[in-house]
Amino acid sequence: MSQFKTLADLRAACAHNLPEANQDAVLEAEMRQNSLTKPQGSLGRLEEIVAWLAAWQGRSRPTLDQVSVIVFAGSHGITAQGVSAFPAEVTHQMVANFEAGGAAINQLARVAGADLKVVALNVAVPTGDFTQGPAMDEAAFLAAVNDGYASVSTQSPKPDLLCFGEMGIGNTTTAAAVAAGLFGEHGERWVGRGTGVDDQGLARKAMAVDAGLAQHAAILSDPLAVAANLGGRELAAILGATLAARHLGIPVVMDGFVVTAAMAPLAKLHPRGLGHVLAAHVSAETPHRRLLELLGKKPLFDFDMRLGEGSGAALAVPVIRAALACFTGMASFAEAGVSEG
Repeated sequence: MSQFKTLADLRAACAHNLPEANQDAVLEAEMRQNSLTKPQGSLGRLEEIVAWLAAWQGRSRPTLDQVSVIVFAGSHGITAQGVSAFPAEVTHQMVANFEAGGAAINQLARVAGADLKVVALNVAVPTGDFTQGPAMDEAAFLAAVNDGYASVSTQSPKPDLLCFGEMGIGNTTTAAAVAAGLFGEHGERWVGRGTGVDDQGLARKAMAVDAGLAQHAAILSDPLAVAANLGGRELAAILGATLAARHLGIPVVMDGFVVTAAMAPLAKLHPRGLGHVLAAHVSAETPHRRLLELLGKKPLFDFDMRLGEGSGAALAVPVIRAALACFTGMASFAEAGVSEG
């Protein structure tokens, strides 16, 4: 059964009555942090990470027993504009590689102690070329959003932490178009080299984004219409999955440029729409840093990564585990018999 039958249903779910952070859990977690055998605040962002987990899990003693990585894959009609260094069939081939365990995300998820799930969204059929018409009509967009929502809501047991990734040849151009539609300015400000296009390919990406903005100028004030007309199935699914995580009290780790653009409509529809989301890294895809700044997100690290697949998000999980290990394993001053300053 579909979670959202109309855009109005989805808009209401994004814009109104989103669960908020549990401030009581945060205060209790901070009290424990301040009692541990260290100067207050000396673990820096590790302490912030624990407070974030407490806020969105809704408990002062967070857990990371169940961590899941979900990679969403979709195909893009915009590849007809020569925007990628790789052919469109690589999307389907990489889905098979994920399922066989041969991709980078398989290795990183294993190191992170995370389950990996791959959700292929009708990869045999590309979305529409958004320079010529809508990438998705309302029904196709909602179907992808609902698939993403269900990928989270049907998990049992409920994950303690989620990481989202993507695969889709052409989707850095799609993400650039969504970002430009949501935040303004021309394509050249939002495109990067993606799979490694040359200068001519970069120019084609910028022209494609500008053509898409012109084609869909009438709907740019509506974040969901932007996501449907300029986006892709995997981006729509990430939006749905991020919304499901918020409803279910599951903190989310954000990956790179494509995932960030996919989540951005929720931030446009609600001022704290991405409060439950932690930015793992800033990618080497040039516009990602700017998009994170617009969303008020401070990444944990900058390793010049630009693979996608959820690789940056998965790499952040061991850091999050380390933060929680300090919180749960350290002794308090009283327990250790150490004098406080």
